[in-house]
Amino acid sequence: MRPTDTPLEDVLNRSTGPRRAEVQDLLDLFREVSGEEPVVWAGRIIGFGEYPYTYPTGHSGVAPRFAFAPGPSNHTVYLAQDFETRWPDLAMRLGKHRSSKVCLYLTRLSSTDMDALRQLIVLSDPAPQ
Repeated sequence: MRPTDTPLEDVLNRSTGPRRAEVQDLLDLFREVSGEEPVVWAGRIIGFGEYPYTYPTGHSGVAPRFAFAPGPSNHTVYLAQDFETRWPDLAMRLGKHRSSKVCLYLTRLSSTDMDALRQLIVLSDPAPQ
């Protein structure tokens, strides 16, 4: 995955209606947490900052330090691996959501505990400053 020249507005506009307004709330939250400006990665992910990684196999690269992807039906927030089992109290406080190992899927921010989301984002920082 790499940063791209895709205009930020193109990615933001993948969300419409009430979700489009929520994207601005996510941008503000991620800017505040990261201290960075958004950059589009892989043509669809909004990343803030970057960090180098190396897998045990030797494969290495760079990834966004913090990231989310807006979409037509939900917002995808990228968090630390196994975040729900690592911080179950925060995950439970989030409200209605779906998840996978590193992805948090939020249909609407209006039903999300934003303080719990902020804490999960901060705890998921792969490269604390």
